[in-house]
Amino acid sequence: MTKISSPDEHHITGQAKFRLQNLSISRNEAMILSNITLTIPAGKITSLIGPSGSGKSSLLRCLNRLWEPPPDTIFIDEVELTSLDVLALRRRVGLVLQQAALFEGTVVDNIRYGPALQQQYLSDERVAELLEMVNLESTFADKSSLTLSGGEAQRVSIARTLANQPEVLLLDEPTSALDPAATRIVEETILRLRTQLGLTVVWVSHTLPQVERVADYMVLLVDGEVVETGVPTHLLSGEHPHLTESFAAGELVSKREVT
Repeated sequence: MTKISSPDEHHITGQAKFRLQNLSISRNEAMILSNITLTIPAGKITSLIGPSGSGKSSLLRCLNRLWEPPPDTIFIDEVELTSLDVLALRRRVGLVLQQAALFEGTVVDNIRYGPALQQQYLSDERVAELLEMVNLESTFADKSSLTLSGGEAQRVSIARTLANQPEVLLLDEPTSALDPAATRIVEETILRLRTQLGLTVVWVSHTLPQVERVADYMVLLVDGEVVETGVPTHLLSGEHPHLTESFAAGELVSKREVT
């Protein structure tokens, strides 16, 4: 795959939250990620896009060591990732999955779970604040997690992640199972949290209109390689040839998916 680089003026500059340097990952002798070199800016929303099988979710999981990266390939705030305590790292770098992974019990039980592991008790007032952050009424605290709609459950999952006071949110297609109205609510929630809390967000998405609505910066992966980076307004402008436009037109397919 030939990489098409965007002009420097169309790249986001500023402090890096993550710096990836020659990251390669293989499983069962198959290369999953190949020589990834990338900067993820602090306080911005970076969207990872690409055909199915391109390694987007694998890259996301390396950022909080659900997949263990090789030493000296990922740095957070210029500190080598594998040198950090893994549980402390996962409190700093929270992950929200495609399906809200709530356990049986009440909403408040779910939100208090993470801090309780650190012998911290969240007050009712703090729980109400977290629910407000994700646009849910405080009365949701006593609801059973089994009674929530898909959109409500996903927002509770975000609130549960926020209870650990993360610096980073990793989002693995969090709206793919939601209807358009619930999707917009989640998008608006993440945009607001990015502004209010200064969060760095890394968001895996297949939906180009969503990327245009939420992302400050985008990264196109194909077959485990970064092939294009830049800001959505430039990569999707139609003014210059970009692989991102080929992806948007359905013309870019992973060799892995074909195989």
